[in-house]
Amino acid sequence: MDSLFYVVPALGAVGLIFMILKAGWVSKQDAGNQTMQDIANAIADGALAFLKAEWRVLGIFGAVVAILLAWSGTLVENSSWLIGVAFVIGAVVSAFAGYVGMNIATKANVRTTQAARHSLKEALKVSFAGGSVMGLGVAGLAVLFLSLLFIWFYFTYVSGYGDSHGMEKALEVLAGFSLGAESIALFARVGGGIYTKAADVGADLVGKVEAGIPEDDPRNPATIADNVGDNVGDVAGMGADLFGSYVATILATMVLGREIASDDQVGGWAPILLPMLIAGIGLIYSAISTFFVSVKNDEGSVQAALNIGNWGSIILTGITAYPLVTWLMPSHMEIRGVSFTNNDVFYAIVLGLVVGAIMSWITEYYTAMGKKPVLTIVQQSSTGHATNIIGGISVGMESTVIPILVLASGIYLSFSFAGLYGVAIAAAGMMATTAMQLAIDAFGPIADNAGGIAEMSELPKEVRERTDILDAVGNTTAATGKGFAIASAALTALALFAAFVGISGITAIDIYKANVLAGLFVGAMIPFIFSSLAIAAVGRAAMKMVEEVRRQFREIPGILEGTAKPEYDKCVAISTQASIREMMLPGLIALSVPVIVGFAFGPEVLGGLLAGVTVSGVLLGIFQNNAGGAWDNAKKSFEKGVEINGKMEFKGSEPHKAAVTGDTVGDPFKDTSGPSMNILIKLMSIVSLVIAPHIAIKQNVSEEVEVLKAKKVEVLTAVEKEVSLSDKDLVISFKEEEK
Repeated sequence: MDSLFYVVPALGAVGLIFMILKAGWVSKQDAGNQTMQDIANAIADGALAFLKAEWRVLGIFGAVVAILLAWSGTLVENSSWLIGVAFVIGAVVSAFAGYVGMNIATKANVRTTQAARHSLKEALKVSFAGGSVMGLGVAGLAVLFLSLLFIWFYFTYVSGYGDSHGMEKALEVLAGFSLGAESIALFARVGGGIYTKAADVGADLVGKVEAGIPEDDPRNPATIADNVGDNVGDVAGMGADLFGSYVATILATMVLGREIASDDQVGGWAPILLPMLIAGIGLIYSAISTFFVSVKNDEGSVQAALNIGNWGSIILTGITAYPLVTWLMPSHMEIRGVSFTNNDVFYAIVLGLVVGAIMSWITEYYTAMGKKPVLTIVQQSSTGHATNIIGGISVGMESTVIPILVLASGIYLSFSFAGLYGVAIAAAGMMATTAMQLAIDAFGPIADNAGGIAEMSELPKEVRERTDILDAVGNTTAATGKGFAIASAALTALALFAAFVGISGITAIDIYKANVLAGLFVGAMIPFIFSSLAIAAVGRAAMKMVEEVRRQFREIPGILEGTAKPEYDKCVAISTQASIREMMLPGLIALSVPVIVGFAFGPEVLGGLLAGVTVSGVLLGIFQNNAGGAWDNAKKSFEKGVEINGKMEFKGSEPHKAAVTGDTVGDPFKDTSGPSMNILIKLMSIVSLVIAPHIAIKQNVSEEVEVLKAKKVEVLTAVEKEVSLSDKDLVISFKEEEK
């Protein structure tokens, strides 16, 4: 192994140092008065209580899966019991990545509120610094642990298997690390999404619509649960989500890279080393670009400031990629019959960066306040709740067209540049700036919490106005982050699928075969039943929340007059219990279906299933994310005041109530089922990759038998007497007689 590999964990460590410095700076900021701190502490305690409850359940699940993986690793030659160890490490680090972000978010929210008492500039500085801790922590942990584990597993195997096979086995064991990360991400995303939306829907329907009190009003019993949900769903869940995406993308590229015979500067390791180096460089440039995000005063554009930071990280990473690729990679390479050059690899990386940026821009257009799609929903709110719903669904469906065309173009062009390796390295290029993407995404929930604390602490009106500016932009950046995640999932799933094909021994997916076509249809159905279960879970939990809030308004005199304190803990308990209970079935579907189909019907049918899941999952994810984001900002448009048919409409108007209904419908779309689609796609692909050596055994032996029979060897008659032998023994007999 070349010493250049040790640069990668060093880059990860540098990213974590940036994270620690920013976390220290946030912690030193003024946390405001005692009332503000008490509210912030209640939110932090509720979020930590949820995580502990979730971890207890996932700890049992993780232990069982790790034991099964370790046992299965002893059954076939191309696997190892260490895959179980890798799974545990991936799960623990993924959970820790989510915790890091949530911990700093619950500190940054109240400090953002206090900063907003002075200016929008200070509020943005604190909230974005909190988001940066999340982004740098997730990316830094991914780069550090993935590279260290690869080095460890390589040296574990190289003495017994040689250089090439040691590398191969190290990559196969790393699939367990990715599986652990994605498994925790799915449960964290679904569980956190159910938690946050149950509280949000309950708070909106009873508080805003029925009681007519403002959002985050301290008289609303669900308001603490709502603010807790922002942290466990949009921060901890998102952190675990993108940690898993980051790891899966890099791993898929490394697995494909081992198929390339490379005469390079680092002993043939360049195609495997490159995705890790690109990730490390993107991490450093994301850290540097966080200093570009700032506004001059209260009139400055927050969205423009965030865009400068985003484009800064993208451009710097793209510029540095050229000398790195041309120095590291050989001038000519080949993968699965496709020849390409180092320049082609660079073009694929740039293409990935561009596709990610375009996907974010398209999502911003469809979900941002003041843009045509959101204004269309605003106008349709004037004629009632039904037309608002129709408008939101229409916008969500329309919003799939351009992103899919962009994705399809990206896949086609990246493949034309460097074959399947080009597709994978394009995904790695897109994910290189994950730290910045996540920083932009995570600042939104912090700003949302800051507004809630301002409302509950009864601070001056201008404080809430400043936090609302940040929150409105945060709704858009949350949607763009999800668009970025689903785009990366599509490219990563294709790379993982290519790796699965190579390991399982199949050469093509023939949809003319009835069983493969059946697998394709079943796969296309999985995202729909998954979404149904997640949305229904939110609905059931929200019903309990609504009933509890109504009970408290009815049975506790003085709540609405502000003379009695609501029982916030009852609402927190409802969300916690519902999310832990309801997250299990969707998660088990994602984990078990590939195993059942793979072992029952073989790798080709499983390939058809993965194709169906990927296509319908990407479309459904884009639709739900964008529809939910557009509904949310349509509602927020009324809070600022919007003109409809020559008349200004504000909070409390009938069109506003219709917009609240649309936002309520969109909540589980954009924060529960929609963002889970990218994890579902990648998790099923990774499970398939992990079981590929197991389901490939019978397939490969059977094919070898057929090939040898076709040769019509002279000893056929003698071998046919051994009809009681297994396929494997028959192959051995054929080979011995043929020799």
